[in-house]
Amino acid sequence: MNVLLSSASNKVPLLLALKDAVKRISPSGVVTAGDINEKVLTRYFCDEFWCMPPTVEANVDHIIAELKQRKITHIFPTRDGELLFWAALKERLSAANIVVIVSEHHAIERCLDKLAFAQLDVPSIIPTFCELNGELKQSKTKRYVVKERFGAGSKSIGVNLNIDDAAAHGKTLSSPIYQPFISGQEISVDAWLTRENVVKAAVCRVRELVINGESQVTYTLPQFPLLPIINDVLSALKLSGPVVLQAIVSGQHLHIIECNSRFGGASTLGIKAGVDSLYWSLCESLGHNIDQIPAILSKEKLTQIRAATDYYL
Repeated sequence: MNVLLSSASNKVPLLLALKDAVKRISPSGVVTAGDINEKVLTRYFCDEFWCMPPTVEANVDHIIAELKQRKITHIFPTRDGELLFWAALKERLSAANIVVIVSEHHAIERCLDKLAFAQLDVPSIIPTFCELNGELKQSKTKRYVVKERFGAGSKSIGVNLNIDDAAAHGKTLSSPIYQPFISGQEISVDAWLTRENVVKAAVCRVRELVINGESQVTYTLPQFPLLPIINDVLSALKLSGPVVLQAIVSGQHLHIIECNSRFGGASTLGIKAGVDSLYWSLCESLGHNIDQIPAILSKEKLTQIRAATDYYL
């Protein structure tokens, strides 16, 4: 087994979690970190490093040839911008006995387009519009959220704006979308779904401290009462493998913001809490009976603190 972590960047906790999952299945297994930048931190923690070409159509033949030469057996994409690239290659790579751990192309497209996602016939998703007129105004919304339709865009998001400021902020974005502002507790959900889009397990967590878009202090919400609703939504999205759903909890109501069809930055806490997503993905790819692998979720609150640590080679 040789598992490629694509766009590995500085995702050291994810790389170490993947190495653990691989070794549990195959002690001689290899984890290859791949990135277009040769100066990334994961190169010091992986078994092998590959300075990859960009994941674009023009490089497909070269990338496939290199995957075969390196005897890669599995690929874990980690960046939104490459998910569709790898999803489009799933069948071609399968013919070469290389498994891509990613949802189907159409399901990824829906999640990447925040407007299309919000227009799905799925309860609890926050209504979203591409302009401030019409239904959004008629909903008597007083405060707004404005953000980019595509991409993470956390740095460009405008939150809790009045209508004039929302309109002004929208003009600074390339493809703005507008939502009613909902106050409450923002949560993330680490989940894993089978190839048949069945949720095996999910755990909710709260990002208590975020620096530069990355969770530094995160804690779980064990036995979260709204989890059945979340599971229904995830199944309706027809996703598979590791996913991260974002939502706001306001009183007893759940308001879903978006869903990322990949492993999240702090999803290692989900693994610690029992959502063994990387291991399950590999087991499923090898034909193991997932139903016979137990999912034991922690009943206690867990807190993850991510801080810089010194290593010596």
